[in-house]
Amino acid sequence: MSGIPCGDEDGSYLVVNEILIDVGRLVYRFMKGRLPTGIDRVSLAYVAHFAPRARAVVRVAGRTIVLSRAGSDRLFAHLLAPGPDFAWAARRIVGLESLRLPQPGWMRGRFLFNTSHSSLELPAYRAQLRRQGVKPLFLVHDLIPLTHPEYCRAGERDRHVARMETVLNVGCGVIANSQVTLDDLRRYAMARNKTMPAAVAAPLAPSPLPPPSANRPLDGPYFVMLGTIEPRKNHWLMLQLWRRLAERYGDLAPSLVIIGQRGWEYENVEDMLERCEALRGKVFERNACSDAEVSTFLRHAQALLFPSFAEGYGMPLAEALAAGVPVIASDLPVFHAIAGDVPDYADPLDVPRWMALIEEYAQEGSVARSAQVERMVRYRAPTWEGHFATVDAFLDGLG
Repeated sequence: MSGIPCGDEDGSYLVVNEILIDVGRLVYRFMKGRLPTGIDRVSLAYVAHFAPRARAVVRVAGRTIVLSRAGSDRLFAHLLAPGPDFAWAARRIVGLESLRLPQPGWMRGRFLFNTSHSSLELPAYRAQLRRQGVKPLFLVHDLIPLTHPEYCRAGERDRHVARMETVLNVGCGVIANSQVTLDDLRRYAMARNKTMPAAVAAPLAPSPLPPPSANRPLDGPYFVMLGTIEPRKNHWLMLQLWRRLAERYGDLAPSLVIIGQRGWEYENVEDMLERCEALRGKVFERNACSDAEVSTFLRHAQALLFPSFAEGYGMPLAEALAAGVPVIASDLPVFHAIAGDVPDYADPLDVPRWMALIEEYAQEGSVARSAQVERMVRYRAPTWEGHFATVDAFLDGLG
């Protein structure tokens, strides 16, 4: 994939065989002041890795704008270190670039990364990719709306069917975030009598967290849940358990810190958080946390609780273990693929086991917690170096 610098039509330099990265979702979310999600962090990792040989692509009012080499460098820099002036800077960069008239057919034959599922459900986007003659490369994060539609927003299943149809019908290559996700996609393609594009599984690396504060954020033992508040994350079960813990132990009950933005169809969780008197002073909701705060909350926690019904990957699990924090997680195949036998596992509906594990881990000198800390010594978190070594080799194979 190495390129040869040469002159570009806009006076900047061009790299032969350079790739294109669709950064439309990142630009939109950062302009709105949104905190980066797990998908956004993955997209940013792709920007950081490929920036020296890539151009930024955005879509404005249905028109595709491929930024110049210089314009891409400026936009990539703002994405990787967004400041308070991000919205102004992005509008200026994209506005100036929209005045350029690239040579017809310039995009043809070039790899185009879409790392976020963004716009894949739109027939117009699919048709646009075909007209442009690019070689689309799609990073597939999960098939949960197809395998577990009951945990998703109304209509999400149909939208995700359309996304996967784009992946299978238009994609030159597929990168899955886990072997579990890749197997799900292959089963879907087989059920639809579709031919799979070339595909590879490349596990994602946990985001490096800043050093935690030495000061505990809460007195007494506490646990952390990390992720968007939505049905499949199983917050409701944990809140029911915490009500029992509060009733059983009173002030001696451990605390629970829920870190994550409120998502969708969480009304029962909202009711518990806002109206359950038994949880007051024992359950704390943090909808917006800096990376430093997340690092501190995790570092001093008894464990990360991850009771999801379904996950395509499970970045918080990898982040916690990489930070040396024990994990109690649902007994999901993808979690075993990430962490092996290091965490303690429980069926997401096994209330007695969750209760027993939480009570055990809350104790000073917990035997089970100490045993997991010992197992953690042999844990090796996936790295971005390993991820992109797989991706780069995959691209070389595609030609």
